[in-house]
Amino acid sequence: MFYFGCMIRSAPESDSTCAAPPSCDDATPEGRARAASVARGILRLFARHDIFGMTEVPLPNGRRLDIMAIDARGQLIAVEIKCSRADLLGDGKWQDYFDYCDRYYWGVPAGFDLHLLDLPALWPERTGLIVADAYDAEIIRPAPTEPLAAARRKAETLRFARRSARRVSGMVDPGFSVGVLGSG
Repeated sequence: MFYFGCMIRSAPESDSTCAAPPSCDDATPEGRARAASVARGILRLFARHDIFGMTEVPLPNGRRLDIMAIDARGQLIAVEIKCSRADLLGDGKWQDYFDYCDRYYWGVPAGFDLHLLDLPALWPERTGLIVADAYDAEIIRPAPTEPLAAARRKAETLRFARRSARRVSGMVDPGFSVGVLGSG
């Protein structure tokens, strides 16, 4: 296991050794890099538990998940990455992801104020919590399982498989484009 230095929940608010993490603001290269590091750590954690996923997954409702993964039992796992207080509290669309997963996690960088994720408005009883850096991650609060309906599971699993295959095909032949046929 690894150590997150400032991750301890009981750390005093005024602890000067625990500077606030930089933002994951997609508008900046630093923000995109920070979010990518968190995603990398989470995907490494998942792989050790026979869970495999991908990033930047568009959903039928027009939203985009930061990570969608599937476990050995076929359960779908959603992860929304948040790197700043403003990003977390200013995002009202995360509840739209519950229709597409069996388990939902918040993914945050080391040093993030974890107390924020216990706020009732962020549904701590329905959401899990993962803290990550670029090299590893730790599940701080497991996500409860709320199974998808069978028809939805089938549709989302098929969509996940096709998207994965399309991405692998793109790595094998980067010049090939499927155009409109690739939207499924």
